[in-house]
Amino acid sequence: MISAKIEFAVNMTCQKCVEAVEKSLADVKGIENIDISLEKGNVIVQTNLPYSIIQEKIEQSGRKAILKGYGNSLSAVAMLGGNSGYSVSNKIMGVIRFAQIPDGCIIDGTVDGLKPGEHGIHIHECGDISNGCDSIGEHFNPNNTVHGGPEDDVHKRHIGDLGNITANEVGRATFRKLDTLIKIPDIIGRSLVITENPDDLGKGSVPDSKINGNSGNRLACGVIARSSGLFQNAKKICACDGLTLWDERDKARLEKQESSNNIGASNACTVS
Repeated sequence: MISAKIEFAVNMTCQKCVEAVEKSLADVKGIENIDISLEKGNVIVQTNLPYSIIQEKIEQSGRKAILKGYGNSLSAVAMLGGNSGYSVSNKIMGVIRFAQIPDGCIIDGTVDGLKPGEHGIHIHECGDISNGCDSIGEHFNPNNTVHGGPEDDVHKRHIGDLGNITANEVGRATFRKLDTLIKIPDIIGRSLVITENPDDLGKGSVPDSKINGNSGNRLACGVIARSSGLFQNAKKICACDGLTLWDERDKARLEKQESSNNIGASNACTVS
């Protein structure tokens, strides 16, 4: 798996904090390099692991962490659920990040609230979620081809065909993919969708197989927006409500927990 650099803001106040973060990452397989700056409050990790795993490891040191930048070039993000996206059950929430690298596009995400098992993941042509996932059009398919899987060539798949993700026994899917056809400028303003059933990658016997992988209902979707690469995000205060990054992080996590209890949440300013 190809690695990329991920930049985190970490709430460090002393050298002991630095040492604690170093220790939390020291034995993690899949990390190639770690660069920690106490002065800037940044931790940059080069890794082939999903960003959420690195963030969880850093926070095991007892320090708060927020993702600030992903990759050296173009980056994008789609948020599912909350006020930034749409979720049928209001329980499905997630963040999926895209980072352009010379070999293609890394797709790195975590989605909670799913039924255990496989679920299709696709890019759709429109970024209009005014009517939920019903107003986002069909799969992004600029070459007018049949539906396929991410391993198929450009003539046998939609550009938006990203295959499947797998949710564990508690409904969390954590994944990291490399797609060789996606270009971030082409997907900004479109939508990312998670479906109810597995995608059969165009190999099924029913008509929908060649259209959408027979992957069932659209469970959650979010508009794909440009996001920050390394050193491109200097924000320390959330423009929405004037909270610091750390207060906004705690607020977003509390709202996410409340959402799982059917109370509702908003993650419009979240950068974690």
